[in-house]
Amino acid sequence: MNSSNFVSRALVGLMFLSTGLAFAESRGSSVPLLPKYEQECAACHVAYPAGMLPARSWQRLMGNLTSHFGTDASLDEASVREIDSWLSANAGTFRRVSAEPPQDRITTSAWFVRQHHEVQASVWKRASIGSASNCAACHGGAAKGDFNEDHVRIPR
Repeated sequence: MNSSNFVSRALVGLMFLSTGLAFAESRGSSVPLLPKYEQECAACHVAYPAGMLPARSWQRLMGNLTSHFGTDASLDEASVREIDSWLSANAGTFRRVSAEPPQDRITTSAWFVRQHHEVQASVWKRASIGSASNCAACHGGAAKGDFNEDHVRIPR
């Protein structure tokens, strides 16, 4: 391989690497969870990294906790302010995450659909998984913000 081909390939590789790192950062997996957020939200589901949704989506979700995807997830006003502030400050800003998904669902965001395109609808319905929002079913490190596809184990 001549040196110009090597340099071109190296630049393309660096571009993909930096894009992937920025996307991972934008999903907030490197941001430590706010203890109050983890306490309240992880009581029912994975405390999703704040970077998985844009700020406006988090604000709408926090503003309508009495009807949180069919559940009353109401919190006291101080907790709502604290969590909302943290989510907004750490929300996804990278261009792949900045679009507000339908119904503010992480699982309907363009990046989520792209990352899970190979998963058939029947897989999400397995009793061992339940739905696409149950990240921990396949991502064993989800509670720690680890969504690395090399660590995915899809249960039967």
